[in-house]
Amino acid sequence: MSDWKLSLYHRLPQSFRSAAASLRGYQLRRWRYGPEIERLVAEALEREQWTPELWQSWRQERLARVLHTAATKVPHYREQWAARRRGGDRASWEELRNWPLLEKEALRRDPRAFVSEEADPGRLFHDHTSGTTGKSIDLWLPQDAVRAWYALAEARWRRWYGVSLHDRWGILGGQLIAPVAQRRPPFWVWNAPMKQLYLSSYHLSPDLIPHYLEAIAKYRLQYLLGYTSALYTLAQRALELNAPRPALTAIITNAEPVYDYQRQVIAEAFQCPVRETYGMAETLAAASECEAGALHLWPEAGVLESSPDGELISTGLLNPTMPLIRYRIGDRATLARDGPVCRCGRLLPQLTALEGRNDDVLLTLDGRRIGRLDPVFKSQLPVREAQIIQERLDRLRVRYVPDAGFGPAAIDDIAARLRSRMGEIEIVFEKMEAIPRGPGGKFRAVICALPPENRKG
Repeated sequence: MSDWKLSLYHRLPQSFRSAAASLRGYQLRRWRYGPEIERLVAEALEREQWTPELWQSWRQERLARVLHTAATKVPHYREQWAARRRGGDRASWEELRNWPLLEKEALRRDPRAFVSEEADPGRLFHDHTSGTTGKSIDLWLPQDAVRAWYALAEARWRRWYGVSLHDRWGILGGQLIAPVAQRRPPFWVWNAPMKQLYLSSYHLSPDLIPHYLEAIAKYRLQYLLGYTSALYTLAQRALELNAPRPALTAIITNAEPVYDYQRQVIAEAFQCPVRETYGMAETLAAASECEAGALHLWPEAGVLESSPDGELISTGLLNPTMPLIRYRIGDRATLARDGPVCRCGRLLPQLTALEGRNDDVLLTLDGRRIGRLDPVFKSQLPVREAQIIQERLDRLRVRYVPDAGFGPAAIDDIAARLRSRMGEIEIVFEKMEAIPRGPGGKFRAVICALPPENRKG
């Protein structure tokens, strides 16, 4: 949402905010779920018992279609292969191993060049993501790809966990649905078409969390989905209050890893299992945790490779309209080798170790914990990449690599977005040629450098 729209939205009465959220919810529901949803879910559940041979045949057929479209209909790839041919390269584009790796920067720089010339972007679903480096990436998907992705989520998130899209649920996310300075509830909006209560993750201070617990009970939510850090903060305070807490069917985490201490506290607070999930807006890879505690991959999403240092590389199978071939996801993981069948009975492949999405939690002067700050960089800001470091409770350092057009207005924009989430703090901007990577080459978009005594609680 643009800044002026957000400012207008924040001035609306609560009933109008919920009406606006419901209008958007109607649009999203129409894109995501059609009359074929139950058939798609049933087919996804059936594929969980497929043998590797069946998967190989099914995926090879789709991969061939994706590669053909990319090489013949997508400007970026067609020009790439034409240049190779002029240079005497006669490698076949029908073999995935002959394709070069795709960097996020190439996609960010000219996203339209990755859309098939046969498609009208105006008739596609437009999405975007900042990714793990704070870069804004535009994406376009046809409706059948959107519905295929959400059918998989329905099957392997909700149905595995005993709920469905027909149940009332809540999400703790990164949208600024209420001004951060607001100190009186509500800190949420009701999205009627999706039966969703969208709860702000920016107002989880100790004195305000009781209002969240009351809202969860009032709206009769069956499950919660959200950032692990936000769910942990909510659960931790709920246990401290020692008051009646709503019992939920499941807690589903996304965007951040789940640590054992977080899982234990969240499960105790809401008397339900905590399930970890992994996914991305690019729809190239996803995984969900089964009841046995294993992270199972969704083979329908893409063909996964792993570099020698464990970085995931994927070729998407769901979206031939905007094919991403051998795309460097930016996360690191260990793909499980063939072994015993999971205790849950499903034959889906597994991730045995998952890195990435481990941005630190930042702390505010008034005791709030702020998880993901990537929405700060989701608009079309002229920044190649950025990193946020909390040096004191009242000071952030923003390291940035500028892109063309970067100037004082961009600095003011970023500062305003950060203060709208963190409160009135000092922000130091540091221009860099490149942002250093951590151990193993991993990029950390957010770092909390506070001393231990400031990080308790």
